[in-house]
Amino acid sequence: MKRTIAIVAGGDSSELPVSLRSAQGIYSFMDKEKYDLFIVEIEGHRWETVLPDGTKVPVDRNDFSFQYNGEKKKFDFAYITIHGTPGENGILQGYFDLIGLPYSTCNVLVSAITFNKFTLNQYLKGFGIRVSESLILRKGFEISDQEVMEKIGLPCFVKPNAGGSSFGVTKVKTQEEIQTAIEKAFIESDEVMIEAFMKGTEITCGCYKTKDKEVVFPITEVVTSNEFFDYDAKYNGQVQEITPARLSEDTTERVKLITSAIYDILGCSGIIRIDYIITEGEKVNLLEINTTPGMTATSFIPQQVKAAGLEMRDVLTDIIENKF
Repeated sequence: MKRTIAIVAGGDSSELPVSLRSAQGIYSFMDKEKYDLFIVEIEGHRWETVLPDGTKVPVDRNDFSFQYNGEKKKFDFAYITIHGTPGENGILQGYFDLIGLPYSTCNVLVSAITFNKFTLNQYLKGFGIRVSESLILRKGFEISDQEVMEKIGLPCFVKPNAGGSSFGVTKVKTQEEIQTAIEKAFIESDEVMIEAFMKGTEITCGCYKTKDKEVVFPITEVVTSNEFFDYDAKYNGQVQEITPARLSEDTTERVKLITSAIYDILGCSGIIRIDYIITEGEKVNLLEINTTPGMTATSFIPQQVKAAGLEMRDVLTDIIENKF
């Protein structure tokens, strides 16, 4: 008998449209002979299952069920592809834990830690992972331009601390831009992270593990003519993505080992993608961890899966079956 899978998309962040595209990507990749697939859209209090004819029916949040052909239908598994709250920060994971529904991503604690960039950096720094110097600013508190200049320096990045996207991120080059960048970041999050700029090669590496398998994908090098890998670079084609990355054999191996180690240190689950900057001297520096990475046909993970000679269908089957 086929398992019934919910591909959960949407969310309450600016990346809702991207999440819906990821859901379509996952739907196209998944093994339809093995699973009954339904996309579930979540936005605020609107939770709806999209039926095969395109109509949408409400989800009963008591047990995450819905009405289909006059009968109550329950899911066996949730594949979460929400970028941002509530699917990337642990909120939805907590709900699924409460009702006993297996899901694709990291658990509540790991999702919350990885979603909070400052907390993640400070935590992993204790395990010897290289990170950029940074400070945290909470809504209602102010910081002077001089303090930013002294503690972090210029150029620097001002970004939402808890966010799943590139919205609200500014590369600040002059003192005059600091306060405007902070205001912009606060639109997306109640906390703002100010982070020292690192000059180097940006790369990203995907990974997943099951009970009997460890897979670290080929690394992708990210080259953009934009100031940084912003929303336009990510989603509007203003970027060159090279897989495998043009790194030395030694650096490639170190990045893969670090990726695998971070997966284990945090106790991750499902597919994650870790972004790094390789700075002078081939030093590997952590940027951030994505626990619900984009899954459109042109996203990094599908590119890396293809470069590894694997099929997305098989990878997603691994993720699902690992929970049973």
